[in-house]
Amino acid sequence: MSSVQFSPAGKLIGTILRHDAKTASYKLALIRSINDVALGFPEFMASENKSSLAVPLKLLAEFWIAYYWPFVGNVHILQGRPQGSKQDVSFRKDLSALRIYWEKNNFGFSQSDGYYLVSEMRSFRRAQTYPPDLRLLYKNAKEAVLHAIRQPIRYAGQEEWSLFPKPRHWRQLKHRTNTVALPGTQEEDLCLQIDASLWGEFLQVSLWVEALCIHEWALFTERLTGINRGQVYEALTSRPDNRRPLTWERNQVELLMMEGHTFVCPWTGNELNTKNYDIDHLIPVSLYPINETWNLVPADRGFNQRVKRDKLPSDQRIEKLTFRLPQCYGLYELSELREPLRVDSNNRFGDLGSQEHFRFALSQAVGRLITAMKYSRNVAEF
Repeated sequence: MSSVQFSPAGKLIGTILRHDAKTASYKLALIRSINDVALGFPEFMASENKSSLAVPLKLLAEFWIAYYWPFVGNVHILQGRPQGSKQDVSFRKDLSALRIYWEKNNFGFSQSDGYYLVSEMRSFRRAQTYPPDLRLLYKNAKEAVLHAIRQPIRYAGQEEWSLFPKPRHWRQLKHRTNTVALPGTQEEDLCLQIDASLWGEFLQVSLWVEALCIHEWALFTERLTGINRGQVYEALTSRPDNRRPLTWERNQVELLMMEGHTFVCPWTGNELNTKNYDIDHLIPVSLYPINETWNLVPADRGFNQRVKRDKLPSDQRIEKLTFRLPQCYGLYELSELREPLRVDSNNRFGDLGSQEHFRFALSQAVGRLITAMKYSRNVAEF
């Protein structure tokens, strides 16, 4: 860690995390969420000579829901110093109501369920499988978090607006020749503008940023509450497992198989049938919770459970993966998986071109994303 060479932008990140005044954990959550969003969009940095990126605040808010989930609900762990009648964090009431409803209705009882819930709500089809009351509570909590995020954006750095300019809607920014938005950004989205050099720094040292954020957050909470920093660390690093059944996706794959279409495992090249496959997360949810359709593909059950598990592929396997994925995505386009595949891909990678070349462009984009995550996170390979 001590041998890492930081640019001025990297030193600024460290200064905010270590030395900026903090009455709540907001600044820590802000830096960590920017870091997590950058990890999910590694190709969008200083591209096309752009000097800044527009990041929708709603993406940051989704990570905040996951981060703060262990501290709310029937568990009340302070995350700031209450002043007068004000709560420690302004969104505690709304996020607590969401978690209490979630657990009362037996949707889950894990500290990492915030990640799981956000992933479910990102998909319109999956969101509709939950009660309207839950969707409303999620909407309220997200709006409350969106309001809170503006505070650390304003006060990050030495003076107000010294690190980030005031957030603006994408419709106000899109005509600027020096700004590019992340895929899926809508005109009405309120966006954080991030200098391209700062974004690049997050990509270069994302593992260090995450580690420092979690360390400082654990210390902050321990000083505030007396709760052992180890317990806080466990809460902040809890990640979801693969418990989501993916029943709908499996049904679509098996319908294609029964119609005579043959899937091959993207890792082994073996032909698959209804009895020897799993729906595999190409990028494991333990690393980065993505239930988007392009990340869910049929794979050899034995290989998936005994070899791949929570690892990422070697460069040689990634090369074979990008050669085999077009066949899988091409079959998806023959089924009801087509629309979610297109929507999820556009939101993650942007416009990938014509229908004729879509599955090939998507496969290459997935390969680049996996490669970027592997090297930025120093993940074990298979």
